[in-house]
Amino acid sequence: MTANIAASIADDTSRRAVDAAITSRRSIRAFLPTPVARADIEAILEVAARAPSGTNTQPWKVHVLTGAAKERLSAAILAAYADPDTARQHTEEYHYYPREWVSPFIERRRKVGWDLYALLGLTREDKAGMAAQHARNYRFFDAPVGLIFTIDRVMQQGSWLDYGMFLQNIMIAARGRGLGTCPQAAFTQFHRIIADELGLAPNEMVVCGMALGHADPDKIENTLVTEREPLASFVRFLD
Repeated sequence: MTANIAASIADDTSRRAVDAAITSRRSIRAFLPTPVARADIEAILEVAARAPSGTNTQPWKVHVLTGAAKERLSAAILAAYADPDTARQHTEEYHYYPREWVSPFIERRRKVGWDLYALLGLTREDKAGMAAQHARNYRFFDAPVGLIFTIDRVMQQGSWLDYGMFLQNIMIAARGRGLGTCPQAAFTQFHRIIADELGLAPNEMVVCGMALGHADPDKIENTLVTEREPLASFVRFLD
């Protein structure tokens, strides 16, 4: 085997591994209790921190929750979520979703929601069932590791774009280690509770949460694979 052929095979193997990590990523909504070693968590975050950021500002900060610390945060949020009057007192600091939905985004949003509920046997009339499923966000879907991400309030829109690349790196690095993730904007509603429980500094703003662990292969919700639009619908080639 010549050096050129060996290099070509190595390049193809690397490409396939990277592509597999990206295309196999999905939002996991049921995890096994199997612990994730701290060394693996640290390795994932160290790899993810190679994400690009404008002038190398690296705007991310990560709070890693396991064991009792994770349970305390979940309990505090769930207590507020369970009482509608209390829950209404908690609102997001930033608008993750548009204030007014338009096509085609509203159709995509509705479809993924009803696809998930259909797998779980939840009908449109089962409001309690849907609320219970949403509440699982605040238990990190029973993952052994919960991540809360914050950003300094002085940072602007560009740094939020950088943050997205960092989050994607975490999810891909996790896939490379056989782990699953679920990025969770649901946590932003309860940012005040998170700030109290985690002792966040006043300049720290909650970006989102993320569950990390081993996917439970027996849970039907983990079979959901969301659709993607064909290239022709969002790509223009200009010669």
